[in-house]
Amino acid sequence: MNFSQRTVALAAACAIIIAPAAIAGQTPAPAAPAAQRKLISPQRGDATVEITKPNTQAKGAEVITVIMVKNTSPAPIAGFKVEENWYDAGNTAIGGDVYRHPKPFMPNEVITVTLKTPKNPKMKTNQYQFSHANGAIKPKTVPKLTPTT
Repeated sequence: MNFSQRTVALAAACAIIIAPAAIAGQTPAPAAPAAQRKLISPQRGDATVEITKPNTQAKGAEVITVIMVKNTSPAPIAGFKVEENWYDAGNTAIGGDVYRHPKPFMPNEVITVTLKTPKNPKMKTNQYQFSHANGAIKPKTVPKLTPTT
């Protein structure tokens, strides 16, 4: 082993021995107080929601449906999903869209669901299906929604 290799090996050995002592003497910076996050068990089985009458309009090459939805269940709804299916005169499915809420749908929270389907001249009627990760959803149509706290 020549002189330069011994010097590098000695420096590495010193660093390994001295580093823990140097780190132990440092005090970490105080962390900012984090907001307490409370985990809440999601709704199991049937959940209930209130919805406004769907507003469906043809705009350009799309049919856009907007629905306001309020969670009236006592617990958050995990994996909230709305499916829209369009049918022709012979009841054959010809299109549709799916909306999935990206986070738990909290109690009394009001969201706007927008469904976009390519326009098809054969479109006759549509149907909505509400579901969530742990069961079915029972929607109730109301004239107007207001969030309650």
